Amino acid sequence: MNYVIIGNSVAAVGAIRGIRSIDQQGNITVLSRERHTAYGRPLISYLLGGLITEKGMPYLPEDFYRQQRVNLLLNSEVAAVDDAKKRVRLAGGETVPYDRLLVATGGDPFVPPIEGLAGKEKVFTFTTWDDAAKLKGVAADIDRAVVIGGGLIGLKAAEGLHLLGKKVAIVELADRILSAAFDRPAGRIVARKMKANGIDVITEDTVVKVEGDGAAITGVTLKSGDFIPCDTVIVAIGVRPAASFLKGSKVEVNRGVVVDDSMATSVPEIFAAGDVAEARDFFSGQKNPMPIWPDAYIQGDIAGANMAGGNKGYSGGLAMNSIEFFKVSTISMGITNPSDPREYEVLTYLDSENYQYRKIVLQGDLLVGAVLVGNVDRAGIFAGLIREKVEVTSFRESLLAPDFGFIHLSREIRDALFGPVGKVA
Repeated sequence: MNYVIIGNSVAAVGAIRGIRSIDQQGNITVLSRERHTAYGRPLISYLLGGLITEKGMPYLPEDFYRQQRVNLLLNSEVAAVDDAKKRVRLAGGETVPYDRLLVATGGDPFVPPIEGLAGKEKVFTFTTWDDAAKLKGVAADIDRAVVIGGGLIGLKAAEGLHLLGKKVAIVELADRILSAAFDRPAGRIVARKMKANGIDVITEDTVVKVEGDGAAITGVTLKSGDFIPCDTVIVAIGVRPAASFLKGSKVEVNRGVVVDDSMATSVPEIFAAGDVAEARDFFSGQKNPMPIWPDAYIQGDIAGANMAGGNKGYSGGLAMNSIEFFKVSTISMGITNPSDPREYEVLTYLDSENYQYRKIVLQGDLLVGAVLVGNVDRAGIFAGLIREKVEVTSFRESLLAPDFGFIHLSREIRDALFGPVGKVA
């Protein structure tokens, strides 16, 4: 069997292991447009800021690809997929045949059409190791930067630049930073922490023009009319599934590559996993992209196993974001901003002075969402309760407690969630 995987991030790693759990002999070829082996993308801000070196970026053992007998082709950009002849065409003209194909290309940064942006020299995106390296390479010439976008990517870019001693301003269109992943109190806590560290945070505004002379940037003009002087712009609006090379094939692409619960696409023998895929949501059942690191690995593992003849199913993507800013840890999972307050019950605890916040979202007797800021040690328990749809009636009053953990769960619940591990109180 000839397996080809396009992409080399966490979904691809899950797929390699999934394939090898069933088929130890088949040929696996990984095509990556990047020049690095798999690395921790959340670490790129620390690479930029100098907290880690390039040696600390890869998360796999050096001999992983050799041990798994993987033919890894770096710097290999895919231009098209010929699903009729079952082959992949590279940008250089070469073709790679496949029996089973996995699309695990992740996302491409979205750069909106902003007046004056084109032709400017110090404009960057911030989603890859090379993005961080490019930014670090010109760091000596950066005095002040404006980050467009107050989501996870934008905040990590701001943190990395701040670590280098640069003046940074974040401009976010929504009424708070982290609006997609967190609720208003959590966003405000993180914003207060960032402001306390000297980062300007501007919300409910956006950049409408990049000012400058020729290739040089002198500042940005906001929709409000305000002007922010800067010499560097980081565009961190978000990402889109990287699936443009599938045009011309019969693979169904909506916002992402549409897959079923086996991670199969609309074309036989072609699968998709990770940020590029549009899979079923755990709660709604609707299909949408789920750019979540653990979920990408799960999808990759399922796809790999099924490519090799297995029969694994996907239980649906659970929205989960985990990130740390200036030593304040944050995690959100599930439904964090319920649309109908009559259907949900929300419990909260807030200690803004100590950057502590906890929000629990209940639907009847079930936990369906949680936001944790400052104390995230037992986030895995919350995720297990959500995924396993455990009734929380017997311990609902303890969910907000800072020490909530195994001790509050019955033996039956612990066994259901964690097996033998749950027997350690």
